[in-house]
Amino acid sequence: MISLTIMAITFGTVFLAELPDKTALAGLMLGTRYKASYVFAGVAAAFLVHVCIAIAAGSVLTLLPQWIVNTVVGVLFLVGALVLLLKKGDDDEEIKPPENQSFWKVSGAGFMLILVAEFGDITQIMTATLAARYDNPVSVGIGAVLALWAVAGLGIVGGQALMKRVPLRLITKVAACLMLALAGFSLYEAIAG
Repeated sequence: MISLTIMAITFGTVFLAELPDKTALAGLMLGTRYKASYVFAGVAAAFLVHVCIAIAAGSVLTLLPQWIVNTVVGVLFLVGALVLLLKKGDDDEEIKPPENQSFWKVSGAGFMLILVAEFGDITQIMTATLAARYDNPVSVGIGAVLALWAVAGLGIVGGQALMKRVPLRLITKVAACLMLALAGFSLYEAIAG
């Protein structure tokens, strides 16, 4: 059964965590050089693969006793928040553009870039954590995919304007605070339950 509440929580958490990520900036760079729809197709496909992997990992966690899951979820959220808070300046990654504007070359470049850069990324770990926390893989998966696609779309089409208006440091701090709150809630449930 699909839960709009779980989808909204997942969307908000993943969206805020992905905004300051270097892959949003990579999407922006590809979007300024190539046809936006081609770039988005590749990036969206890569994010879909990542969410499927994360949901599968999170679903395995639901087989454990609930207090263990809550403890693991709380610790993972806490680690994620610390990673965001302690993250230093973004390193520039060299992006090697495809030689022409064909759909397959441009979308393939976007797909490979995101597939490699996002593997084991904080948003993938958060998605697995949310899948374990809520035991509703469909709702978490839809929320996470929509959040990642929204960030990719913003990065490709209008990322520069957003980054000029909203400081990256603020976005990162908001995402970290949200994760700290979720960590506290999960750890409280582990102790109280």
